[in-house]
Amino acid sequence: MKLASKFTRAKQIISGYQSVVVAFSGGQDSALLLKICALVLAKEKILAVTAVSASYPQGELVKAKLLAKQIGVRLRIIRSAELTNPKFRANSPRRCYFCKKELFTKLKIIARKNKLKFVLEASNLSDKLDYRPGNIAKAELKIKSPLLEAGFTKNDIQRLSKKLGLSSWNKPSLACLASRIPYGVSISAKLLKRIDRAEIYLASLGFKQVRLRHHQELCRIEVEKNKIARLLGMRQEIVAHLKSLGYHYVTIDLEGYRTGSLNEVI
Repeated sequence: MKLASKFTRAKQIISGYQSVVVAFSGGQDSALLLKICALVLAKEKILAVTAVSASYPQGELVKAKLLAKQIGVRLRIIRSAELTNPKFRANSPRRCYFCKKELFTKLKIIARKNKLKFVLEASNLSDKLDYRPGNIAKAELKIKSPLLEAGFTKNDIQRLSKKLGLSSWNKPSLACLASRIPYGVSISAKLLKRIDRAEIYLASLGFKQVRLRHHQELCRIEVEKNKIARLLGMRQEIVAHLKSLGYHYVTIDLEGYRTGSLNEVI
C-alpha cells in the first residue's frame, strides 16, 4: 500500500474515534500520531499525555512540550509510578508489560474523567520485529493503535513526518531507560539516572543515535556503525568520563546500534 493510502486510512480510523487521549512520548511515532489526530479532530477532542518518571530520559520533556505546541494540541504531564511496582523493579522479561499496564491504566482514567472516548498509542508494523510484552497490556485495556492498523512502518512514519513539516521527522529513536538493563538485574532510580547521564554525555559529543547498555561494572556503547570509528577516536575521553560515573570497564558494540539488542538473549 502506498504512503498516501496509509495516510488516508489513518485519518479515517482516527476520525471514527471522535475524541482521544494520545500517549505522547515526544518521539517520531507519537508525534505523527498526534499530528494526524490534529488534522481530523477538533482541538477540544484531543488530549496528549506525557508520563515522566526515572525511566523517561532527562531532557525529553522539553522536546515533547515544544512538539505539542508545534502541533497545536493540549498537553498534560503526569508522573508514572512503575518503579513502585516490585514486579517492574525485578526486571523479568515481562517488565514492559508492568510499565505499560501502569501507563495505560492511568490514561484510561484520564480519558474517562475528561469524557474522551479512546486512548491511542503509536505502535507500527516495524515494532513487530522486536519482543514487546507491553502489547499484552495494550490488548487487555483495549488501547487503540491506528498507525499499526493503517499499515505504517517506521520508514513510512519518517517520510510522512517530514512531508507534514514535523521537527521530529529525523529524531533519534526513543526507548525507556530500563531497556538498557539486562533482564534479571534489578532496576532502581539511581541506576537509571546513571545511564541517562552517560547517554546525555555521549549525545553531547555528537552521537545522535546512542545507547548505553548496562552490564553491572561494565557498559556497552552502541552507536550507528558509521560512527564507530569516530567513537574509537575519542576513547580516552569517553572512558575517563564513564569511569567517573561508576563503570569499571567501557566497551563498544561492534555490531552498532540496533533496537532491543538486550532481547537477543531471549
